[in-house]
Amino acid sequence: MAEQAQIDELTKKMTAERAVLLAALESLSEDEASGSPKDGEWTTKQQMSHLCEMESAYRAWVERALEEDGANVDGIRGERVAIPLEDAGVHSVSEHTAEMRRQRERTMALIASIPAEDFERRASNSLFGSLTVMQWLRSYYRHDRMHVDQVSGREPEYEPKFAGAEPDQRRAATTQ
Repeated sequence: MAEQAQIDELTKKMTAERAVLLAALESLSEDEASGSPKDGEWTTKQQMSHLCEMESAYRAWVERALEEDGANVDGIRGERVAIPLEDAGVHSVSEHTAEMRRQRERTMALIASIPAEDFERRASNSLFGSLTVMQWLRSYYRHDRMHVDQVSGREPEYEPKFAGAEPDQRRAATTQ
């Protein structure tokens, strides 16, 4: 069972890492956000859409684990976000960051509703293997941290640990 201190640390890190990410994104001009920090990578606007899509997917995975301990979440994508990856380039930075804030509010409300004992429930998928609800939720702030590095043009200090081969989500994105 998760202790209240662990839950508090989770929400503190989620809030702090998201604030750093939003500050980095909101400091960019529209032209900067429409470009890629490094050749061959997503534009910053595509990264913002991706962050929202993953926020929704992770939340759906957590919700599924809460419904059924040990659930397989392959194929569960979460709700459609306001700015999907394929439309990223036609929206402003402020529209993207507003959607990021809306998605995070929903996630934080979900966390606040989870009883301490349910943080140990599990869900699995072919990308990450079997993780507890707490581990899925910790992925949020690590993912934010990784994108702060990418937006800043640095090699990410955090690299996700995939159970299988890393998915190339760029292939699914249209060039904006």
